[in-house]
Amino acid sequence: MDAHLDDRLAAAVRRAQCGDDGAFDVLYRELNPVLLGYLRGMVGEDAEDVASEAWLVIARDLHVFSGDGDGFRGWAVTVARRRALDALRSRKRRPLETYGDPELLLDLPDRADTAELALESLGTRTAIELIAELPPVEAEAVLLRAVAGLDAATAAAILGKSAGAVRTAAYRGLKRLGEQLTPREAGEPARK
Repeated sequence: MDAHLDDRLAAAVRRAQCGDDGAFDVLYRELNPVLLGYLRGMVGEDAEDVASEAWLVIARDLHVFSGDGDGFRGWAVTVARRRALDALRSRKRRPLETYGDPELLLDLPDRADTAELALESLGTRTAIELIAELPPVEAEAVLLRAVAGLDAATAAAILGKSAGAVRTAAYRGLKRLGEQLTPREAGEPARK
């Protein structure tokens, strides 16, 4: 994440903790697209509802948060992840629904990295479908690293894994996505 955004988020968090509604709006505008992209990969069409629940928790518990802008971003994704896992449990493990309007998946801040380039080569619907086909650990690592834009250490803290394990899972997931691209683009069945 760029230092300017980190500073802007940190300042907005401090002001929001003092009751500045405008500052909370800044947090929402900056992070809601990230949360929605991540949640679409987790819960499909329920992403908007889960994001709303997450923002209620974020607003309620903001006073207990301590950290910088990057830390806030990680905390917000953790809150969203917990709400997503609750939603998945309440579905009683129904399969992920990968249809709907996934427009925000690739509409992320500029990051010229391999993960973004791989996702940009896909349509958003196809990207979500492919990510949903990955093993769960790889899918979530790709969502946290490439979609939510978190660094390996922050993603590791969210998943309760080491940074190396998250990097490996994201690498494997992106490699599988790359293997899926060529057959689909040629109209052939995807390799599993």
